[in-house]
Amino acid sequence: MNHKFEINQEKCTKCSLCIDNCPTKALSKDENEYPIMKNSFACMECQHCLAICPNKAVSIMGKNPEDSSEIKEINSDDILNLIQSRRSIRKYKQINVSKDTIQKLKDMLNYVPTGKNNHKLHFSFIEDIEVMNDFRKKTYSSLINFLNHKPIKFLSEKFKKFIKQKEAILNGEDIIFRTAPHLVVVNAPINSSCPNQDGIIALSYFELYAHSLKLGTCWCGYAHAILKMFPHLCEYLQVPEGYQPIYVMLFGYPDIKYQRTTQPNPYSFTTIEKHEIESNFLNKFKRILWNFLR
Repeated sequence: MNHKFEINQEKCTKCSLCIDNCPTKALSKDENEYPIMKNSFACMECQHCLAICPNKAVSIMGKNPEDSSEIKEINSDDILNLIQSRRSIRKYKQINVSKDTIQKLKDMLNYVPTGKNNHKLHFSFIEDIEVMNDFRKKTYSSLINFLNHKPIKFLSEKFKKFIKQKEAILNGEDIIFRTAPHLVVVNAPINSSCPNQDGIIALSYFELYAHSLKLGTCWCGYAHAILKMFPHLCEYLQVPEGYQPIYVMLFGYPDIKYQRTTQPNPYSFTTIEKHEIESNFLNKFKRILWNFLR
């Protein structure tokens, strides 16, 4: 396996930072103390070696360190305010987000982390409000057709919210997409080691970056449930073969402006200190049950 690991010996100072930082121990030293790719099968293509070299001496997979961005100092207070001021937006302006802004969002998604550095996520974007309205129309048509027939028992529970709001849907209320002009669906290969986690992490990054670009977003569980149940809508969104939709996020220019952060009730926190583990069979059984319950 050729990862095109290359060292510019004129720049390399033999500091070994790339070797020491390699998470899979794929790198070692040659007879002249320069880094080499000793075990190419161990390389997970994380590019840590390229990123850590202080002299831009390392290239891998054809990536030139000169093409990477320098890491800047970040104001932690600004990041905290971005997180604190994030809100789920359910009112949107009926205009398209600019192509340049959407491209920025797409470019950012290339940097989201995945389990085992498995960069095989796929993102389905609806970038035009006319396409979104067409998808919206097809979605509600499928849903109404479904609700007009008595669903089998296990689906009745899954769709109880839609059943309760059938009248609102018939009256044209957009209870699923909240008038959003755009959406993005993150899809993951069915054989991924952690597809759900990868997808949610990606959309979490997407949400915060979108907020920094003055866009509104909303996690859309309704749309996710619809995609799971109506495969022809996955076809509309061109979800690749062998992939499953992980979650849906709505986005667009917000038609509402919040003036301040909220004051959430705090979660619970535990500071762990050194102690002995005392657990009987019943407690172990309950813990296993809790760990695997949805």
